[in-house]
Amino acid sequence: MTEPIQRIVCEWCQTQNPPQAVTCQACGARLDVKNLVSDSGWREAPRLRDMTEVRFGSSTCQMEGEIVPVAEVNLSPADQVFFEHHVLLWKDDSVRMDVMPLQGGVKRALAGMPFIVTVATGPGRIAFSRDATGELLLMPLHPGMEMDVREHAFLVASHHIQYSYTRIQGLRNILLGGQGMFMDRFVTTTTPGLLILHGYGDVFERRLGAGESILVEPGAFLYKDASVTMNVETLRLKTGLFGGGGMNLARMSGPGRVGIQSMYHHHHTD
Repeated sequence: MTEPIQRIVCEWCQTQNPPQAVTCQACGARLDVKNLVSDSGWREAPRLRDMTEVRFGSSTCQMEGEIVPVAEVNLSPADQVFFEHHVLLWKDDSVRMDVMPLQGGVKRALAGMPFIVTVATGPGRIAFSRDATGELLLMPLHPGMEMDVREHAFLVASHHIQYSYTRIQGLRNILLGGQGMFMDRFVTTTTPGLLILHGYGDVFERRLGAGESILVEPGAFLYKDASVTMNVETLRLKTGLFGGGGMNLARMSGPGRVGIQSMYHHHHTD
């Protein structure tokens, strides 16, 4: 009787890898490094080695550089990726470019969101960069997952992922660091997909239990599971001299994952 092959489970994304793998084939995390978790429960996003390669669909994606990282995708004829048009770094002539139809384009533009989301179809190579320091976070989305991402954070996503955006009702410019009322939403149904985010500074993640909540500075928020609710609370601070002031914080309530970035960059309207 043949014994089952022992797989290596990635601690970051829970993907099963062949026993000879050194890095996770789905998210690029080193399989010989344990999660680094603070006493408060925040774990560091994987430090991707230069030239780390991952797979999605019939295509591959290689991470290049460290200070201003680049994602280079080798697209098969069967695959597509979509992205904000201004993050394109270069492409082969063979890669076809189209525009993804989006509703509410004028409202998105007024809120500082990209008016154009571009779709690239293989075969050929194409590369993307946020033109900023920080790190790339590879998020394999397994079937049935739904994730919300702050505006101007997603770099590129595979076509297996459904894309839309949601308006944050009632929060106005307080949420997301005074930058707008929209969040990108990524959903998978029966097929897995790959979502690549760019975080300024370092990226950390914490899993909240049901009923557990934390307060996050709005500019630090990067992503969350759709199951995590988000509301703004104002903390009143008294100085004793001029009556004090207020501090606006985002309350994140579980269950689900919350991701933050250690550095906030204010985006102007594209």
